[in-house]
Amino acid sequence: MTVTATGPVVRASDLTLRYGRTLALADVAFTLRDGVTGLLGPNGAGKTTLLRIVATALVPDRGQLTVLGADPRTESGRLAVRRRLGYLPQDPGFHPGFSAFEFVDYVAILKELTNRRVRHEEVSRVLTAVGLADQRGKKIRALSGGMRQRVALAAALLGDPDLLILDEPTVGLDPEQRLRFREVVAELGEGRSVLLSTHQTEEVMALCQRVIVLDRGTVRFEGTPVDLAALARGRVWTSGSRAPEALASWRAGTGRYRHVGDPPTGAELLEPTVEDGYLMLVDATADQEAYA
Repeated sequence: MTVTATGPVVRASDLTLRYGRTLALADVAFTLRDGVTGLLGPNGAGKTTLLRIVATALVPDRGQLTVLGADPRTESGRLAVRRRLGYLPQDPGFHPGFSAFEFVDYVAILKELTNRRVRHEEVSRVLTAVGLADQRGKKIRALSGGMRQRVALAAALLGDPDLLILDEPTVGLDPEQRLRFREVVAELGEGRSVLLSTHQTEEVMALCQRVIVLDRGTVRFEGTPVDLAALARGRVWTSGSRAPEALASWRAGTGRYRHVGDPPTGAELLEPTVEDGYLMLVDATADQEAYA
């Protein structure tokens, strides 16, 4: 397959993987194109496992996978993918005694950038791209959580990859740090394909053109954030008191209660959000499996 501007960057079908008796992924199928795609799901849904397979760090038990036009099941295919891939895992494995420049330079050496001058130019480029040019000499241990994530992102950007995989990159960041990180990721998504794993629905709405919902190792939804929100249309309402029959109910900043579930007759309906659609989808899946 030849990857074009409109063709899929990743195409997966029937991906299945077990850890012993645990079924981590079950017949997962999806396509990934240019722009930012959110991989949304609860803890334990299989998101990290799926990302590691796409990043060629894991091999599925069965299924078909094409990444950037190559087959990662072959040695030559894995090498071709890795040369065009940037991967930011949940735990980047920082060396706290390294400076930001030294850490990214170390990763560049591992990526076989052997020419010292060219490598240092590339390290400087990616640190500038994530807004850390002025912090390049600061030790990792002295950087804030947000800056450390930017260092890890800079390392993932070495070689200007066509596909960038980010696994829960904003976990542990405060609101301001998350906003700054979003700015960087949004800009990166304009010129490449980004697969962003998260369990934060606000990240999906803010950054993603597409979203995949993974739950219990299975793809439950693939489409736009607007389409995901629409799954809860007619199922979100407001009232002056809590509705015990609702799937979820909370008091909003207005002082009125917001409910998700089956509204009573004549309820004052609200426009659903991505979070509402996600909640309805995951709850419906749980109900189906409970009675299967």
